[in-house]
Amino acid sequence: MDFRWESFVFAIVAFGILYWLLNRYAFGPLFGIMEKRREMIQEQLNSAEKNRAEADQFIEEQKQALQQARKEAYDIIEQARVTSSKQADDIVQTARNESTRIKEDALQEIETEKNKAVAALKAQVSGLSVLIASKIIEKQVDEQSQKELVDQYLQNVGNKS
Repeated sequence: MDFRWESFVFAIVAFGILYWLLNRYAFGPLFGIMEKRREMIQEQLNSAEKNRAEADQFIEEQKQALQQARKEAYDIIEQARVTSSKQADDIVQTARNESTRIKEDALQEIETEKNKAVAALKAQVSGLSVLIASKIIEKQVDEQSQKELVDQYLQNVGNKS
């Protein structure tokens, strides 16, 4: 096998020229495209990480908002329970006050009716007393007749009361 230096040098020169041409016109744009692709992928990764962090933050905010809404709902229910209990107490107290007032009115009415009855009884007694006195004066009665008149008077008073 003959080794030809001219072919070898020619091949090396051709390879050098090809390498220089590729480096100048092909590798530069190819490496540029690859670098742009790497930057785009890195941006997408960064964006995905940022979106995930924002989603986690949003989820946490939603959890806090839900917790706050539950607390507010509990507070509203508790306030309604306290208000209804207070209203029930007020209604009971009003009913007690009204029953006390009705009872006092009834007692006062009873007292008034009693006083009217006593006054009417006094009027009847005085009328009967006058009647008995006039009967006694009209006729002179003996002691037995007087006793009968008094008993009759007392019986009349007892029947009318």
